[in-house]
Amino acid sequence: MLIKPASIMLMMIEIILLLGVLGAAFGSFASAMAWRIHTKRKLANDRSECEHCHHKLGVLDLIPIFSWPLLRGTCRYCKKPIGWLPFAAEVLVAATFVLSYLYWPLGFVPWQATTLFILWLGYIVVLAILVIYDARWMLLPDKLVLPLIVVAFIDAALRVGLQSGAGVLDYILHAGLGMLALAGIYWSLYAASKGKWIGFGDVKLAVFIGVVLGWQLALMAFMLANILSFFVVLPGLAAGRLRPSSRVPFGPFLITGFIIAGLWGDQLIRWYLDYIGL
Repeated sequence: MLIKPASIMLMMIEIILLLGVLGAAFGSFASAMAWRIHTKRKLANDRSECEHCHHKLGVLDLIPIFSWPLLRGTCRYCKKPIGWLPFAAEVLVAATFVLSYLYWPLGFVPWQATTLFILWLGYIVVLAILVIYDARWMLLPDKLVLPLIVVAFIDAALRVGLQSGAGVLDYILHAGLGMLALAGIYWSLYAASKGKWIGFGDVKLAVFIGVVLGWQLALMAFMLANILSFFVVLPGLAAGRLRPSSRVPFGPFLITGFIIAGLWGDQLIRWYLDYIGL
């Protein structure tokens, strides 16, 4: 039985809408989790509350994407600003969920590819928590980064399993070279600066990224992160908002580089090789 193109399009729209709603909800969850981890609150039982007046938040305060603009970015009870990060997390996680579905490079067949996509969505949620945490408190918590590293080795096995005729050596090369390439760079920077240029959390995050992406895409994530940081830090220095001695969280840049490389890295490599005539 043939599936009509209209039915396929309708199914895609339904999936996009579902992923958008889920992404917005998980973006809200990421903001709450970052604060709960920082304040050492119970992750499952404690209700969300205002960080200023500690009033328990109701349903109207927690509608993803809509509550923030309706409340004009302030607490409904004490009227103090709640910042733009929660709203940005909801929008960006929703957008990343949708873009990941539209541009997923591994396809959805066989089952390994679908499993990898589900893992990828899970990464986005955890990485969103890390972005918020690093942006606010200049730290990448081990309780988030270390589980990512463990799952990364499973991810690498699934990715290598998609390659025809791949074996244990291919897995070792994918995970090992990826880890050494990116984490090696960050370890060198960390050691050379005695932790002044980057934190050790960035080194551990680089292990995760290298194992998942392999050495080529991991190095691309590294280059993208540096390019992105350049376009953020340089204007900040020029405007006087930052000083040469200012600490800037690098985790958000590295995570953004990871997402771009993971979704479009192969296309970018092909474009570059075509550009230089190889």
